[in-house]
Amino acid sequence: MKYIVTGGCGFIGSHLIDLLMTKIQPNDEIHIIDNLSTGRLENIKKHLSHPQISFHQKDLVTVFQERNQELLNPDYVFHLAGLADIVPSIENPQEYFHANVQGTLSLLEFLKEQKGLKKLVYAASSSCYGIPDHYPTPEDADIRPMYPYALTKRMGEELILHWSSLYDIPSISLRLFNVYGPRSRTNGTYGAVFGVFMAQILADIPLTVVGDGSQSRDFTFVTDVASAFWMASQSSYSCEVFNVGSGDHYSVKSLVKLLDHPFCTIPKRPGEPDQTFADTKKIKTLLKWTPCVSFEEGVQIVKDNIGYYKDAPVWTPDTIKKETQSWFKALSKK
Repeated sequence: MKYIVTGGCGFIGSHLIDLLMTKIQPNDEIHIIDNLSTGRLENIKKHLSHPQISFHQKDLVTVFQERNQELLNPDYVFHLAGLADIVPSIENPQEYFHANVQGTLSLLEFLKEQKGLKKLVYAASSSCYGIPDHYPTPEDADIRPMYPYALTKRMGEELILHWSSLYDIPSISLRLFNVYGPRSRTNGTYGAVFGVFMAQILADIPLTVVGDGSQSRDFTFVTDVASAFWMASQSSYSCEVFNVGSGDHYSVKSLVKLLDHPFCTIPKRPGEPDQTFADTKKIKTLLKWTPCVSFEEGVQIVKDNIGYYKDAPVWTPDTIKKETQSWFKALSKK
């Protein structure tokens, strides 16, 4: 079997590589594509010397236009490459369109010409729901992207589903909810709460809690998400969308309690839902996928790996206020 993983050096992608290494047979190949704009080579360092691993440090548009012989006729493709985070997407929407839309289109045009593809699995985002009307939120909820990151990930999903239907490319789109765990992003932009909190703990400064901390998130552990990608790839379903969530939701206050660290509060931000909570009946019923890692277990694993965040940016109320100015300006009217 030949596997292609785009974004394989990233947070979720590297955990998927770990899982694939337990599944492959002696003659299988895993081709990792990552331009390292946000991914980190150290995330997959332990696998790079393996003879079945091939690493391609290139932009998606470039690598698939080159028609590299090593990448021809893959059996499975996991498409996780893309840009995340809200603020930079508001400030640089063109970059997000290139990475999340043009990159996806280049992959799909490449796959149109290949033979024997068993499954393409796409990492979509639950941010496509915006602020939903119903909780838990089902897959047929209204689509309301509120910033370019959410919009471009949704556009990528629409391309996946359209090409799947029109060109017979067997595909599944997984809408991921609040993924957390070791190796979560530590890049320079203000983003995922676990990366922010871990760096603040290491710096021994208060955690910055948005609002009163009562907002809740469907925190889903990264190894469970990797498992969902594998099970989707092995299923007979195609042109389908599945939510991937923990089956529950947890307040930021409960996270702070588990971390047992002093905190301060910062203003609530426009365009953020008070709750995210996935309806996962579909994926549990059709793919037989169920998350295994409890919130308490997952938080402890992150704490045990806190050294990963030693070089992460340390955010304070003042630097967060400065970083999110464009966020408030763009979304306060919504």
